[in-house]
Amino acid sequence: MDLVLRDALVVDGTGAPSYRADVALDGGRIAEIHPEGSAGPRPTAARTVDADGLALAPGFIDMHAHSDLALLRDPDHSAKAAQGVTLEVLGQDGLSYAPADDRTLAEVRRSITGWNGDGSDIDFDWRTVGGYLDRLDRNFGGQGIAVNAAYLIPQGTVRMYAVGWDDRPATAAELARMKELVDQGMREGAVGMSSGLTYTPGMYADDAELTDLCRVVARHGGYYCPHHRSYGAGALEAYEEMVQLTRNAGCALHLAHATMNFGVNKGRAPDLLALLDGALAAGADISLDTYPYTPGCTTLVAMLPSWVSEGGPDAILARLADAESAERIRHHLEVLGSDGCHGVPIEWDTIEISGVGTSRLAEYVGRTVAESAALRGEEPWVTARRLLTEDRLGTTILQHVGHEENVQQIMRHPVHTGGSDGILQGDKPHPRAYGTFPQYLGRYVRELGILSLEECVAHLTSRPAARLRLADRGLVREGYRADLVLFDPETVAAGSTFEEPRALPVGIPHVLIDGRFVIEDGRRTSALAGRAVRGAGAGTP
Repeated sequence: MDLVLRDALVVDGTGAPSYRADVALDGGRIAEIHPEGSAGPRPTAARTVDADGLALAPGFIDMHAHSDLALLRDPDHSAKAAQGVTLEVLGQDGLSYAPADDRTLAEVRRSITGWNGDGSDIDFDWRTVGGYLDRLDRNFGGQGIAVNAAYLIPQGTVRMYAVGWDDRPATAAELARMKELVDQGMREGAVGMSSGLTYTPGMYADDAELTDLCRVVARHGGYYCPHHRSYGAGALEAYEEMVQLTRNAGCALHLAHATMNFGVNKGRAPDLLALLDGALAAGADISLDTYPYTPGCTTLVAMLPSWVSEGGPDAILARLADAESAERIRHHLEVLGSDGCHGVPIEWDTIEISGVGTSRLAEYVGRTVAESAALRGEEPWVTARRLLTEDRLGTTILQHVGHEENVQQIMRHPVHTGGSDGILQGDKPHPRAYGTFPQYLGRYVRELGILSLEECVAHLTSRPAARLRLADRGLVREGYRADLVLFDPETVAAGSTFEEPRALPVGIPHVLIDGRFVIEDGRRTSALAGRAVRGAGAGTP
């Protein structure tokens, strides 16, 4: 054997009671599990690690990640590796970098600069989903990437490619082109399709268009992952829309960062869970992910009404520069409730600036728009408009609109999985990017007892693996891939806070991918053991 993890507390990912065992690894897989007290000799290997006092779990799967470019630029990627994450799902919220032509790529890079940077340090030498996945595999001189990655086809990018930025139904030819792009992406290895239905241009798609695309996804065994049309006013109706749409399409549904936010939804998690339970009882295939925090994180431009974005980023800036258009935008934001702000009038004291694209705007970071406006003696919209214009739409925000009781109730649901929604850009990113998984284990298991250790690990491992249809990941089981994490249940905790968001976790000394240490004795090794994980539809005709 290559390695024996001796006397570990095995939390195997099934939700069953944990047990002590020696676990032997060989050739990147789990070769033998020898429970304490079993007959026969204990396994031996070239190397033994004393795991007494540590829990051994499958590697954590981040079902909602925004590391699309971070994995290409950062060989260390401790933001995720140090949490015990061994697989991330990219291509989220309907906007990413494949499939694309030259025009679409340039536009999407500008659209999500706040998520991933402008990409000026990246050689975009791909245009297809398969090309992007291949690039992950051959990155850093062919060594690979820090952690494994799967990919969702971004529906907003697909619409940008085939239709552009027009707010109108797709023509028959445009819809056929979008279906071709989704079909090709699924055959090239995507695990499903994502949408950002409060982001443009993806939100311009009607249900009939989305249903047709979901039918293509379903044909290849994938799932649909929507950021649906509202998390505020009309949230429950937006969830119901997605449930019905995917049932009509015969497609599995995975609800992205599923929560009930804003004042209108305080205490309404039971309404959402009742909707899901009813659909599940009727035979729907549904799962969801959440992060264990109350604030959200996105870009400031995402708050604007959708009509502002018609025509693309240059059109947005032109409307902001025009006094009459800017006043109309303000009225929608502050009085009517912008669809970009989930149908709720914006509260500037909940909008904290977390990152800017230029150092001359650094003074705004860490303050709410309302605070910065007060310091300058101006109205909040004046401050926000200046930020949007001078930062060329690249400003990221934290939006403090969540409810702890909703967070706790949703994470208990049997179809729940973990997703960080971690945006790694900005001077003060959301601490979920660096802390989601130890936050679950430390705060919600050990401190609050919301989940048992065994149940929580199942939420973070086998359940997402099942959604991704990965037959050999997500469990501590003989023959499975040796993607594993060793952590101390008594001390594991998120180090990241809103004040120090990039602090690394504590209590996670070892993380292995494919049997190789990527974290060893609490330190990042030089291993680049991650690869692209292709979906079940890869290679299908």
